[in-house]
Amino acid sequence: MDVETHGDPTLELLERVYQLREVTHEWFHNPKYMDSWPLFKTQDKWTIVKYVMELLRPLQYWTLWMSNWHIVTLHHVFTVFNDMFNHTDGVMRALAMKLTPWRKDLIIDVKLARKKLSKHYAEVNPTTNILLLSARILDRFQKLRSFRKWDNGMDIDPQDTTSYTTQYQEAL
Repeated sequence: MDVETHGDPTLELLERVYQLREVTHEWFHNPKYMDSWPLFKTQDKWTIVKYVMELLRPLQYWTLWMSNWHIVTLHHVFTVFNDMFNHTDGVMRALAMKLTPWRKDLIIDVKLARKKLSKHYAEVNPTTNILLLSARILDRFQKLRSFRKWDNGMDIDPQDTTSYTTQYQEAL
């Protein structure tokens, strides 16, 4: 099944707003939008936007990375989870170094995001592990890469009819 995947629309929106912050500044002077002005009035608010963008970037990276593969990507779940855990931990450490009020609020938000990530990670159980391992075993790209390494290690041309690579490709 092919599922079309897009990047994070929140990140895309924040990136666009951040790029256009000078124009946004002018826009909020319009009386029609004055209610939203406190959201972006100070440099601290723009710094918060920048931090949130950095927090969301790895999620966008992994989403787009997986959507570009045309093979089973399920076995990459652990890599994605580990990267996201490491990223949120790093963000919390960086924010904790200088505890301004807005950073304290952002740490709380990052902790909540990590808690949600942990909840999803906890749903990976023995049954889903078997599914993940099966996806890894059936992943043609991974197998061919392993067979190419074997062939190269034995100085066999992967195009040779007796090579592991050729035999595996023909079997599929």
